Amino acid sequence: MKEKLLEQLGNKLNDLNVFIDDVSITEENNEKTLTIVLDRKEDYIDLKTVVKATRILNPIVDALDFIEGEYTLDVYAKEKGEITHEQ
Repeated sequence: MKEKLLEQLGNKLNDLNVFIDDVSITEENNEKTLTIVLDRKEDYIDLKTVVKATRILNPIVDALDFIEGEYTLDVYAKEKGEITHEQ
């Protein structure tokens, strides 16, 4: 899933100096959530950057149709100090 997203995304997040750290799907109480975690090599990611990244990601995620039916897209910045996932 992450690989497909990265393939379609290309370098569209480069101007924001962020990258996708993790992508996951969860379901709780019949509500599905697609979570995308953003990271940056240096500094923290501010809310304005998360919003810009979400605007870039949303149409791509919709086109890829990872989840059937309704779901919530949750895009957030990784907290500094967390264990990183493989790139």
